[in-house]
Amino acid sequence: MKTFNSGMKAGFTRTASVLALGLVAGAAMADGHAAYLTDADNVPSEDQRGGTLVAGFHIPLTHPNGAVASGLRNIVGTQIHAGLIRLNDDYEPIPYLANEWGFSEDGLQFNVELNENAVFHDGEQITCTDVAFSIATSQANHPFKSMFAPVSSVDGGDSTSCTINLDAPHPALLMALTPGLLPIIPEHIFNDGQEMPTHPRLTQDIVGSGPFRVTEWNGQDIVRLERFEDFFIDGLPYLDEIVLDIVQDQSTLALGLESGQYDMISIWSGDDVVRFQGDDRFNVIDQGFEAIGSIPWLQINVRDEVLSDPRVRQALWLAYDFEEYNDVVYAGQHRRQCTGIQSQSPFYNADAECYDRDVEASRALLAEAGYPDGLELTISTFPGQLQTGAEVLQRQFAEAGITLNIDVKPDEVTLLNEVTAEDSPYQLSLVGLWNWGDPVIGVSRSYVCDNRRVGVAFSNMSWYCNEEVDAVFAEAAQTVDLDARRDLYFQVQDMLNADVPVIPLTNEVWYTPMQLSVQNPPNGVWGWMDSWAETWIQN
Repeated sequence: MKTFNSGMKAGFTRTASVLALGLVAGAAMADGHAAYLTDADNVPSEDQRGGTLVAGFHIPLTHPNGAVASGLRNIVGTQIHAGLIRLNDDYEPIPYLANEWGFSEDGLQFNVELNENAVFHDGEQITCTDVAFSIATSQANHPFKSMFAPVSSVDGGDSTSCTINLDAPHPALLMALTPGLLPIIPEHIFNDGQEMPTHPRLTQDIVGSGPFRVTEWNGQDIVRLERFEDFFIDGLPYLDEIVLDIVQDQSTLALGLESGQYDMISIWSGDDVVRFQGDDRFNVIDQGFEAIGSIPWLQINVRDEVLSDPRVRQALWLAYDFEEYNDVVYAGQHRRQCTGIQSQSPFYNADAECYDRDVEASRALLAEAGYPDGLELTISTFPGQLQTGAEVLQRQFAEAGITLNIDVKPDEVTLLNEVTAEDSPYQLSLVGLWNWGDPVIGVSRSYVCDNRRVGVAFSNMSWYCNEEVDAVFAEAAQTVDLDARRDLYFQVQDMLNADVPVIPLTNEVWYTPMQLSVQNPPNGVWGWMDSWAETWIQN
């Protein structure tokens, strides 16, 4: 093993600390059960352990393997697959599959000691071969290309002492090694020559490394998970079973919680949240998901002849009214968002131009771009809150002389297939995007030229390219000093706000209403996308 740096730099805020972990994270050694817990003060007694938690969720799942693709599938994936480390509420790393870790002095090797008792659900030991395969799978298939771009190789083979070799310093690496971004998957199952995105074992006879194993998988309807008895962390998970009921209608989920059908549900915002907040039979939390940083935004196809002109894109932003949009679509429960880096990030530039609504300025820009009489555009969306959002934008844009036609797709998958198609005809689309904790991972992917990828959802779907923007992103990705990184990201936000490849509409707040019996709900920085092994039901 290489030399470890020791100690954690003090003084970082809850949001900033993990973003600066990079070269200052030291070795950490698991010391008993408590070392693995995010909340060691809320542990059930023996007679309180067990039982089934039934959760209502609103988005269908394709498969639960986060090494192959991003998105909400990782809510299930992080129960089935473990990662090398987890994050506590202060964004500090705690042991998971890795007992010990640290960077070499030059920052070009990251050394990991795996827990020797960790096995996959089929009993095979987890080794460095699996770590190497998981990273390589992500590099080949995941839309977040920058997440592991500096990784050149992984040494260690079938041992539990691994070295991740880097071509350059990578301050976002620890964030990338959490289970929602890098699940450790079994090389002996998947390395059989079949294509990973369509591998049958993604959804059939699933073998994972996490606290729960799959007993029933129907990503359109229901997922059942049972406790993995040979999980390497003694005493975890607390629950015997998790049932995830997939219902796309939010009102139906709310009724299910009220009737006692569900122990907890995840809903984004709206009148249901207000109702549950005023009912003392339920607990409602808005804590969690800080590391995700969701931004609903207006995706703009810059390949389109009309929208290729940045003046037209700026005019659209000037026609947007945040207050009305937030009130109508989200019951006033979201935050204002003025750039592509979410507003709770330490890299968010609060002084960036926010395009306060100015209809006359919008009309003037359209005239300057050659549209003195306005223009006609089409926005693609799907049923639910985003369709309501499209209707609000339709009214707002009309005041600036922009006729907005709404094309409602049957679901999100159909919408994303259109948006990411080669030579896609779409003009505008309402989608949401997540920052994923560090701009290296979840922000640059939406803008850099080499991430314009046909058929890959949540890549550079605007098909935008500015080599100056790419250069700033590249420099920030290797800059360890937090203040210097912040300055670079402030610079890139100003550049993107001038070009307007997307229009950030809000910064989303996620809510989890639940029965009072639910203890230790998934309310950490990853929210539902962290392990639920510490969640339990009070009898």
